[in-house]
Amino acid sequence: MSRPRRAACLALALLFVVCATATQAPAATRSKPTYKLAYKFKMGEILRYHVEQATSVRTTIDGTSQENETLSQSTKAWKVTDVLPNGEMEFVHVVEAVKMTNHSPGSASHSYDSESDPTPPPGFEQVAGAIDTPISVIRIAPSGRIVHREKKHPQPNSADDLPMTLELPSEPIAVGGRWSRTYDVATERKNGARLTVRTRRTCRLKSVKHGIAVIEVTYQILTPVDPYVRSQLVDRLTDGTVRFDIEAGRVVEQDHRVDARVLGFAGKTSSMHFVSRFEEELIETVGNISQASHTTKK
Repeated sequence: MSRPRRAACLALALLFVVCATATQAPAATRSKPTYKLAYKFKMGEILRYHVEQATSVRTTIDGTSQENETLSQSTKAWKVTDVLPNGEMEFVHVVEAVKMTNHSPGSASHSYDSESDPTPPPGFEQVAGAIDTPISVIRIAPSGRIVHREKKHPQPNSADDLPMTLELPSEPIAVGGRWSRTYDVATERKNGARLTVRTRRTCRLKSVKHGIAVIEVTYQILTPVDPYVRSQLVDRLTDGTVRFDIEAGRVVEQDHRVDARVLGFAGKTSSMHFVSRFEEELIETVGNISQASHTTKK
């Protein structure tokens, strides 16, 4: 091949390389879209959720097994009473109705329905006393972080690692992005000594479709612990999915589950099988508090 022809072929080959590179460059440098996840409650708004919780615990100690199952269905309402200039939102947490059942094999089931039982059966008095009563007043940042909590009705102390709201990332995030928060949880050793256990909740933005962000949520124990301590934390070991309406700024649905076994928590042959399910769905949004009394519960 002559030198001029060789040079022409080389120039043509280089042209193809340049063109191919120019065509592929935008795809290589194109950045993923990001989404700002933030709560956006409005003053006077009422968010009403249907909540269903089911738990089954089976324990075996010294060859003897016990099992207990609980199921509760409730309607909760968050009544937004203030929105501050810095974006913080305050709401009153109220449980409007509840239906509960406790069951143990070999014994009678016990149940209570706040909408049909005028007098609660023994053991359900505290639950009945909380119906349609402000449980607490909560103030949250747009990220979902709880800024202030005021108890209005007797209740167990709240745990920092079990917040009422899912904490969201402070910066816009792309699909596939992760964020997490660690917690120090107080537990007790078998000898009665207190032990602080480091745990972590990790979130991942799985997808965004039609304005709904799908978030995967997992909870992990980071500190090495023995079975006795692990049995105190087993109910926290959830894997879940949260659906968040980006435009409206609120959770519209969530589902969290646990299926875990702990061996040797009370002796070498002991075992615990803990199974739970928590489901929540936004069923109604009322524009202002004055309308709530005229709105039929779903």
